[in-house]
Amino acid sequence: MRRLAVLLPLLLPATAQAQEQPRWEPTARTVTVTATGTAERPPDQALLSLAVESTGRTAQAASQANAEKMEALVSALRRAGIPGDRIRTTSYQLHPEYATPRPGSDREPEITGYRAMNMVQVEIDQIDRVGAVIDAAIGTGANRIAGLQFRLRDPEPARREALRNATLAARAQAEALASAAGQRLGPLLALSTGPITPPPRPFMAAEARALAVDVASTPIEPGTLTMTATVSAVYQLEAP
Repeated sequence: MRRLAVLLPLLLPATAQAQEQPRWEPTARTVTVTATGTAERPPDQALLSLAVESTGRTAQAASQANAEKMEALVSALRRAGIPGDRIRTTSYQLHPEYATPRPGSDREPEITGYRAMNMVQVEIDQIDRVGAVIDAAIGTGANRIAGLQFRLRDPEPARREALRNATLAARAQAEALASAAGQRLGPLLALSTGPITPPPRPFMAAEARALAVDVASTPIEPGTLTMTATVSAVYQLEAP
């Protein structure tokens, strides 16, 4: 009896350990899909970058000439219907220009003058007025069109539509895969999204140069903006 009293406590933990082992279960079957969706909108705002470049024998002369041209440009923009708070300076530069020494000469480059450049960005809410604004700017001293791009003032509705379309496309893909595999599409387990594009659509440099050369005969065609969204979804697969 004494030997049994000693052995029983040693056997009980082993029996309990065998009962606590979890039962093995197969991993849930899933399908993962990635899909894109789009939403198109006509742009309702343009961003126009204009610059005035001026030269002078001295830094003060170049700066003064540039200031006078820029003042005339801003006045012309306001007459064209652009509010003052939609015009902002984005860059100002003033630097010397040098004469290149002849080959073999040991002379240091000499300053021949100075060049000043002042750049402003203009927000235009009436797309059909872009050509007229450019025309007015060039007619009053702007000698560089640094950029023209179109965008949406409120892109959020287009973003939501693109996301909705991408999510519907992802489910359609998952249903097609499940059907082809002889399965039934189960509940959605995970859903994620990547970056939503595009940034504002810019005019190509060649288009900007053409506007500067012959703005009166160059039409402005903003086209449409396409918002693109990408989503990844994980669905469970179930037996039919």
